[in-house]
Amino acid sequence: MGAQTPTPGGTSPEPAASGGPSTPGGYGTRVFRPEQLGEDERIDLGALTYDDTTLARLRALGAGPGWHCLELGAGTGSVARRLLRDAGVSSVLAVDRDVRFLAARPEPGLTTLEADIADPAFGTAGDGFPEVGPGRFHLVHARFVLMHLPARQRVISRLAELLVPGGVLVLGDAIDLTGATTPKTAYGRTMAAMWQGLRDTIGTDVSWTPRYPELLSAAGLVSVASDVHVPPLVPGSPISRFWAETWERSRPAMTATDLVDDAVVDEAVRFLDSPDCAALSPGMITAWGRRREEPGGPPA
Repeated sequence: MGAQTPTPGGTSPEPAASGGPSTPGGYGTRVFRPEQLGEDERIDLGALTYDDTTLARLRALGAGPGWHCLELGAGTGSVARRLLRDAGVSSVLAVDRDVRFLAARPEPGLTTLEADIADPAFGTAGDGFPEVGPGRFHLVHARFVLMHLPARQRVISRLAELLVPGGVLVLGDAIDLTGATTPKTAYGRTMAAMWQGLRDTIGTDVSWTPRYPELLSAAGLVSVASDVHVPPLVPGSPISRFWAETWERSRPAMTATDLVDDAVVDEAVRFLDSPDCAALSPGMITAWGRRREEPGGPPA
């Protein structure tokens, strides 16, 4: 996907899909199915890698007592539980298309909702989603969610409407800092095949994620900023194990690209656990913005 030129008036057109499947947004159905053995463990490896960074950012933005939070694509619920335990927020509504992992790990103050945030009715407080409506949350957070969805600008605009005045929308997603400069090693070829295979099968696209600040601003949010965290790719680390598990689950999609075969993927997996491992992992971009406060009053 190429960069889009802002339209007159400062807003940006919807990032267009490129090379995606006929029915994008298929995370959890065609790939990364929750019923697949060990999928919760794979998700938790990502949590071990990124949760400390995410929680530090959420707390720095004010998450704490009195806050009512919405956690989207909650997975196994690690961020939701830490918001309650570590930040002391008042409540978290955790949303996922499949809540089996959330239901298996209950927590006081945590409620769950099985829903697809790509559903146009989500966030309207209408039939089926009475818990989620405009102006209800001090924090709306989604991590590694929008990269798998179509119509991202429309989703971001809808999520911004869920905030109380002064509330904050925080979005995190993968960012690939290597791109065309990735060495043609087994690791580099396998990583490229993963991104291509996921785009072909479920619509995943990380090429647009550096535009997050622009998209948040276009949604009417203020005090917009972002940062990038790149975890060290160390043999035996959670992130190395996460990529190995991710490649195993997406291997059919990867080999279908003709960029790699099984032997190349196997070599890349061995590389991750080798003392000779020397490569850059994809990182996580986190971007945030606040809903304008109403004149004369603090956040609700």
